[in-house]
Amino acid sequence: MSALLEVEDLTVTFRTAHGPVDVVDGLSFTLERGASLGIVGESGSGKSMTSLAVMGLLPPTASLRGRVSLDGAELTALPESKVRRLRGDRMAMIFQDPLSSLNPYYSVGMQIEEAYRAHRAGVTRRQARKVAVEAMERVHIADAARRVDHYPHQFSGGMRQRVMIAMALSTEPDLLIADEPTTALDVTVQAQILDLLQEVRRETGTALVLISHDLAVVSEIAEDVVVMRHGLAVEQAPAERLFSDPRHPYTRALLDAVPRIDDEIGELRAIDSIDVVGGKA
Repeated sequence: MSALLEVEDLTVTFRTAHGPVDVVDGLSFTLERGASLGIVGESGSGKSMTSLAVMGLLPPTASLRGRVSLDGAELTALPESKVRRLRGDRMAMIFQDPLSSLNPYYSVGMQIEEAYRAHRAGVTRRQARKVAVEAMERVHIADAARRVDHYPHQFSGGMRQRVMIAMALSTEPDLLIADEPTTALDVTVQAQILDLLQEVRRETGTALVLISHDLAVVSEIAEDVVVMRHGLAVEQAPAERLFSDPRHPYTRALLDAVPRIDDEIGELRAIDSIDVVGGKA
């Protein structure tokens, strides 16, 4: 049986005034059903562009080469209309800033309902509202039957992210991509969101791709990890092996930059300019 998600030799190129720039260069990985993958790297490493390429959401100035397949269907060969039907139904994405993703003029319930009805022909508003309440209850939003009528500004940052997760899960997708879902949240709320994503994956069998610049966040949830820099995958390995025995100098440098409670306060560690291909400074 084929993997749920297969990415093969993915290259994303942007047209610029100074010529073409590859922001993702020859990336390949697979993700099995119900599994979790972390894609980690600093800002500009290409990790978010990878997620947009998988979802078919690249901007007009970008072009894509390579192959992206979902459950055997080659997304890169499908017309946009078919990819749009898969997006939100078979695959869904959570963005890092729920406040900018949610419409401030509509209740969160109405937004979940509309997202659900867009992929479920013939569903009534009453049925969609029931789904919205159940989705909010699934992500542990208390008093969901009442709060479904609240607006985004009436929720905290962590609760807004729960709303986004509820919206993504309403159609029971096979694949969930979470792009920096804990950015700008305090440590306690971060832990709650990560626990929620793990719980959802276990209970629904949804495969998860977690995009993050934070190795500590990835270590909490990912079974396998891809480390990216300058658009390249510098290291790919099972999480347990990567965190215990990193092979690439850049991966080791990232791990050295993670704060440890037993470290003495001293000089900040800097990451040198590392040749991502040869692994040399």
